[in-house]
Amino acid sequence: MTKPMTLVRRHIAATPDIVYAAFMDPAALVQWLPPGEMTGRIHAFDGRIGGGYRMSLYYPSTTTEVLGKTAAQEDLVEVRFTDLVPPRRIAEAVTFTSADPVLQGEMLIEIDIAPASCGTLVTFLCRDLPPGLKPEDNEQGCHQSLDQLAAFLTT
Repeated sequence: MTKPMTLVRRHIAATPDIVYAAFMDPAALVQWLPPGEMTGRIHAFDGRIGGGYRMSLYYPSTTTEVLGKTAAQEDLVEVRFTDLVPPRRIAEAVTFTSADPVLQGEMLIEIDIAPASCGTLVTFLCRDLPPGLKPEDNEQGCHQSLDQLAAFLTT
């Protein structure tokens, strides 16, 4: 059985070098990566192949329902860099810290950063989504993060 995948693309009005740097700077990453109204906190960052980062994503305090995969309002993710080709490609193995077996497992994200007219085309290909992560929710989160990256790099 094939695991679900998602593919999301976004044009960013910045050079590939600038886009790549936004992925590799923990202070920048925490500003644009948490989707929608979520906020984030980086616990550790190592920008080498085999390194990665550990990040908490927090749901808004106004959210009354339990949404988190790790705690009521938190998703804790462990990201390991499996490939880094500056400024063109980042490959990540992502795991959620969760007691729920349907949210466990390693999701693979390939990020392609390609020069395009007046900027860069950024593509997220997410493969091997855990069964408890709906592809449409993952797709929406990727769109939100890329929209926020575009806004972050144009301000």
